[in-house]
Amino acid sequence: MNMSINKGKDIAEGSNSRSTVSVSAADHQQNPPPLSRYESQKRRDWNTFGQYLRNQRPPVALSQCNANHVLDFLRYLDQFGKTKVHLQGCVFFGQPEPPGPCTCPLRQAWGSLDALIGRLRAAYEENGGLPETNPFASGAIRIYLREVRDSQAKARGIPYKKKKKKRIPLKSSNNEDSSASFPIQQS
Repeated sequence: MNMSINKGKDIAEGSNSRSTVSVSAADHQQNPPPLSRYESQKRRDWNTFGQYLRNQRPPVALSQCNANHVLDFLRYLDQFGKTKVHLQGCVFFGQPEPPGPCTCPLRQAWGSLDALIGRLRAAYEENGGLPETNPFASGAIRIYLREVRDSQAKARGIPYKKKKKKRIPLKSSNNEDSSASFPIQQS
């Protein structure tokens, strides 16, 4: 009987090894490890997109979101861009380093939009969305991004060239016919 009293006292004081583990687990839940830069940005982007949908009139539920809402969001973000994109009528159109200022608009850079869509595409599925219904993976989004990339490249006078993948043949470990091996593509 004396042991049961001591056991109760030990548990109350936290001297039981099991209670120590649960306390440290509780501490760990209160202080999760810091998020990576990518994860922090993805969460921030996801929250921004959610706020954008809630601010629509009428508000749009995430389950009702489609590629048109995503396109509108990308166009909305242009007003916060820092990349000068020369219009076709501008005297600096097609010049990589214009000699002077102009009144052409500032836009979001293609690379920023492309990275944003990648993060939002991942966040959509991490938050319960199905890959088949992911509005960020829509063909319309890919077309829009391609058009932005091409128009910005023309405005700067620098054509966008896709990097070609290098093909490196596999080295055969025995003396068999090396034509049977498949080349590895590296990007």
